[in-house]
Amino acid sequence: MMGGHGIHGDGFKKKVLGTVLVLIFFAFLVAAVRIIGTDYNQLGNFIKVFTLIRTQCIEEINTSTLVDGTIRGMVNALGDPYSVYLDAETFKQLMDEQIHGSFGGLGLVVGVKDGLLTVMQVYEDTPAYVNGVQASDRIIKINDRDVRGIDLETAGELMRGPVGTQIELYVLREGRHEPVQFEITREEIIIPTVESKMLSDSRIGYIMISNFTEKTPNEMLQTLAGLLDQGMRGIILDLRDNPGGELVATTQVADNFVPKGPIVYIDYRSGGKDVKNADDSYLQLPLAVLINEYSASAAEILAGAIRDTETGVLVGTTTFGKGIVQTLFPLDNGAGLKLTTARYLTPNKNDIHNKGIQPDIVVINRDDLPGDEQLDRAVQLMKEMINS
Repeated sequence: MMGGHGIHGDGFKKKVLGTVLVLIFFAFLVAAVRIIGTDYNQLGNFIKVFTLIRTQCIEEINTSTLVDGTIRGMVNALGDPYSVYLDAETFKQLMDEQIHGSFGGLGLVVGVKDGLLTVMQVYEDTPAYVNGVQASDRIIKINDRDVRGIDLETAGELMRGPVGTQIELYVLREGRHEPVQFEITREEIIIPTVESKMLSDSRIGYIMISNFTEKTPNEMLQTLAGLLDQGMRGIILDLRDNPGGELVATTQVADNFVPKGPIVYIDYRSGGKDVKNADDSYLQLPLAVLINEYSASAAEILAGAIRDTETGVLVGTTTFGKGIVQTLFPLDNGAGLKLTTARYLTPNKNDIHNKGIQPDIVVINRDDLPGDEQLDRAVQLMKEMINS
């Protein structure tokens, strides 16, 4: 009998706690209405739906789950794919990564094509390569999370994690009717973000940046020194399929290619402004920059700075058009909110969000033709500039 009374007592306490939480939540909503002037009818509908779910739904659901869903709904209502509510596990993973920095990955570069997270490149001898992930695979699920429509930053956070831990990827692959599942163990990935070579029979240095990390600026300095030693007289900088990365790293790379002055402006909703500047030391060599529709975010900052300062010529197709900044806010329950809080502006204060950066010379790579038409056009341009 004592045990029975104990069980009923626990149940009663839970109901009381749930009721208290509901009352507190509604009190908060009423206060919010008074502050921001929300329509009382809409608030009434919200309370009615909340109550109906709590009392009529065939499956009992606790208040915290409903509140969590409400928060997600508010963020989703922004219509901003880059603003996202992060559950406690995802937020902790992100913060641990930023604090400790000793986390592993899979060895692939992803971008967004047609709204789907798409593998752009898989590096040899990495976990993704060994397990059979291929370029053009479209990732639709990471572990238990559907990632269709997800932003690149959050996708990267989900794929990174402690070395030795496992992750499941579900991908759509051309020619396969059902998703392909991969179970991959994360490893420490040390892959250069900058690759280079001297093009044969020319004095042109080719530099490709896959993405921007804290290592990219030093890699770029070493790359430039090596190419100059080999007699480089002109540069082709390839930013195609580059999804972006760290802002500070990007501005440090840009410092090699643009003159003294603004690299990027950051405008906050609060009215605050920030500007990242270049010093007065940069390479004054002929420069062509390859861009395409998958050059995004930090890659667009670099391309925009080069275009506006007229230190190089952009060749290819219009870029992706992500010119906004996200800020992380911790929440009391261990979760977090990633919210768009500012815009990037180019040195000429152009807002490129949802517009992209147009090339000076439009060249479309045709899939039905062999070779790389964009690179060929840049090589031709560089030869003309060097010879003149």
